[in-house]
Amino acid sequence: MRPATRITPPVWMTGPAATAVIAALGQARFVGGCVRDAMRGDRPQDIDVATPHDPDTVMARLRAAAIRAIPTGIEHGTITAIVQGEPVEVTTLRHDVETDGRHARVAFTDDWAADAERRDFTINALYADPDGTVYDPTGGLADLAAGIVRFIGDADRRIAEDYLRILRFFRFHGRYAQGRPDAAARSAIIAAAPRVATLSGERIAAELTRLLEMRDPMEPFGLLIDWGVWQAIAPVAAGRDRLAFVAAREAARGDIDPWRRLSALLPDDADAVARVAARLKLSVRDRDRLLAAASDDAATWFADAASMRAALYRHGPQRVVDQAYRRADDQVLDAVRAMGDGWQRPRLPVGGADALARGLKGPAIGRALALVEDWWIAGDFQGDRDACLGRLDAVIAADRPT
Repeated sequence: MRPATRITPPVWMTGPAATAVIAALGQARFVGGCVRDAMRGDRPQDIDVATPHDPDTVMARLRAAAIRAIPTGIEHGTITAIVQGEPVEVTTLRHDVETDGRHARVAFTDDWAADAERRDFTINALYADPDGTVYDPTGGLADLAAGIVRFIGDADRRIAEDYLRILRFFRFHGRYAQGRPDAAARSAIIAAAPRVATLSGERIAAELTRLLEMRDPMEPFGLLIDWGVWQAIAPVAAGRDRLAFVAAREAARGDIDPWRRLSALLPDDADAVARVAARLKLSVRDRDRLLAAASDDAATWFADAASMRAALYRHGPQRVVDQAYRRADDQVLDAVRAMGDGWQRPRLPVGGADALARGLKGPAIGRALALVEDWWIAGDFQGDRDACLGRLDAVIAADRPT
């Protein structure tokens, strides 16, 4: 490959982790997102290195340099090097031998151009030497400058190799695009959109999460819906307007929560939400949060300040804030956030020992305390210990046979 340009090596490129790994390998270049971000003056999230050495040689060279080497994806040529706690992902140059839209069988090579041609987008096929010399075999620099996310070569073929690239397109478009989406990408994605349904739920969920974590996901997510991809993920109507409200308010408050945003997209139908959660293979915690948001009867939670305090006590701040966002009402949201940020859950002034001292046993204790608690909550938590003990005595007296 011929050099395309040269940059002043950023700090991370000359740091101890990158320097040690490059020195151990001898033949290696930085690749992909870290180079793309360096061209924009951004700090990369990850450092990736490509090398013509086969994986066994990479492992041996790293260990010889006293660098911890973890074979995180060795069947695809990927090894993670750890230097002073900082990971550097090293991948052997490769080309695809066989793909089926979900998995790829690769062969290792020493051909840098072949490695570039198998990547997804031109802006991800950039390479850099440690001295800042940049190589651009697919036209990624021009696309980066123009704000275009373009598949390398034939878009239909790139997508057919891995249908997850459809979802990746929207994320990269949302971050790097400066205008209308690439026409070839649009046509290829619309044609292949139903194939997203063949991907595993875990892969879809991971990519959706990264998309929904963007400060403003509305433009790329709007394309995802309009191009038919959402129906392949979750065959339910997408709450685009509610997502727009949640995304804008979260961004203004610096409180971005991808699960709340996903919830905004889903209908007020617990069965439909359960099906989507199962499809995405969500954890029990995340599934239950989405189900609660879809099924909570929150009509009375926000009637007044006392009702909001009662809801916070019974359901917890996260669940109440989720519902406040879901109502798409700025006044309610502001009131709940103001109350919830400094809210401390009060403690019922009486307990089991008080009931035992009054002769209650077994389930009768729980029933009596529940009635006292309901009375205490209805009084906006104002009853002190003496008042709650008096209420407990009244509950016990009312329950005794005459």
